[in-house]
Amino acid sequence: MAFPRRLLIPGEDIVIELRPHWAALALAIVVGVLATAAAIWITALVHVTAVRWVVWVAWAVVIVWGFVRRLIWWLPSNFVVTTNRVIHRQGFIAKRSMEIPLDKLNDVRFEQGIVDRVIGAGTLIIQSASEAGRNDFDFVRDAEGVQKTIYEATQRDARRMAGGTPGPPTPPSPGPSNPGSRSAPNVTTELERLADLRARGVLTEEEFQAQKSRILGQR
Repeated sequence: MAFPRRLLIPGEDIVIELRPHWAALALAIVVGVLATAAAIWITALVHVTAVRWVVWVAWAVVIVWGFVRRLIWWLPSNFVVTTNRVIHRQGFIAKRSMEIPLDKLNDVRFEQGIVDRVIGAGTLIIQSASEAGRNDFDFVRDAEGVQKTIYEATQRDARRMAGGTPGPPTPPSPGPSNPGSRSAPNVTTELERLADLRARGVLTEEEFQAQKSRILGQR
């Protein structure tokens, strides 16, 4: 599920939008496969109807608790960096949302184990001066790249808060000469940034196309 654009404030744009890495579902997938294999094996050996019913009821419980529940957590989870804040949302019905203004960020770090480096995931650690304090976000795709993106967004926000005081260019998205408009070179830069994130596996093809359409639609 994409992040609802209606929740953006006027003048706010999305810099990056991510779901948790697919590795967050790995254990749930293993549980589902093993439970299914075990249920098929047992029902092939046992010919008592009542026992077969018990086996498949137990299978359904395991699938719902071990796989479906995790999938329901994964689908609506959004980690979003905008030009103003970092947002983390979860939940279909009972929703949970956390927001940190960029000007409240004190420290952004990431941690990666060996497996994390192989699959391109990691834990992002954000320390802020807001009530949220320290927040750890697991299964972040390309955590190092996201850390860099947050830093760049923070620098742009700081220059904006300072009244547009010019500073050294911060790749990959230098500020436009007219803050109220989106120039053609800036659109090109944004598309190149998205293409780079897609190439590194941070964005899926679906997410790339959605954000590309959003940028081109604002020209």
